[in-house]
Amino acid sequence: MPDVKASVPTANVKETSDSDTFTIPEVAIVNKINDQLTIGIGAFGVSGMGVDYRDKDPNLNNLYTNFQFMRIIPAISYEVMPGFSLGGSLHLAWGSLDLAKGASQDYGLGAQVGIGYDLGMISVGAEYTSEIAMTYKNVQVVSGQYRDLKLTQPQEFAIGVGVKPMPNLKVGLDIRWINWSDAKGYKDFGWDDQWVFALGGEYKIDKLALRAGYNYGKSPLDDIYLPGVPNTDPRFQNAFFNVVGFPAVAEHHFTFGGGYQFTKHFTLNVSFVYSPKADVKFVNGGTTVVKSEMTQTSIGIGLDWNF
Repeated sequence: MPDVKASVPTANVKETSDSDTFTIPEVAIVNKINDQLTIGIGAFGVSGMGVDYRDKDPNLNNLYTNFQFMRIIPAISYEVMPGFSLGGSLHLAWGSLDLAKGASQDYGLGAQVGIGYDLGMISVGAEYTSEIAMTYKNVQVVSGQYRDLKLTQPQEFAIGVGVKPMPNLKVGLDIRWINWSDAKGYKDFGWDDQWVFALGGEYKIDKLALRAGYNYGKSPLDDIYLPGVPNTDPRFQNAFFNVVGFPAVAEHHFTFGGGYQFTKHFTLNVSFVYSPKADVKFVNGGTTVVKSEMTQTSIGIGLDWNF
């Protein structure tokens, strides 16, 4: 549930985006074949964003964006030796992009590999996810002509460590690198690579699990400064679209949640995520052309069945 606002200081304009609620589905099943082999498949809505300034002040160009990206992931894990496992998966991707000219969809293919080592009280792991190239046809209008947009989901690399100091307490730390600067589309928008740090813990009291965490990743989109170019310049148009249309500026995330095991086979999980206000601006020749700010909240509900 993002709360996104855009302002044009020189025109004393400030508007709130009407795109304020998104539903993100997830479903998965995992089956342990034997003591060494585990397989699974899941479908996940993993990323997306969008704003809606239609019917708002014309200084915001009636901008509308809607991006959705989903992965279907069949995966396999094999315990090579006690405590040491190797895993791999295919990523069958679907994406949809609408820039107010009608939605365009595309499909892509990627892969993921990982290793994990469980030492008992401490466990460590690492994984690599490949990029996924996507092309959305006829979604942009440039000089009166429809143009395709290549928007590649970037490659990622992550490492993590988990500690279990007590039977009912778990703490984990993940560090992830996201290669925006080499991903088509995002590279053209000037996005920077991200280092994302995540810390979380779970404390169990009988059938109740309490969870909390914190996640930080510096915004891949920095303030944009141009030397003073006309608004017909492609650099001006690109900067305006970046700041207003794709304001991916959230940096801090605070997470809270819990789970309750009602029966041997059924658990209910809930979560809440809050990301405080962050902003980005476009400055041309010393004058702030436009500024976006965003606050996010998220509520999650998960139903787990163990057969």
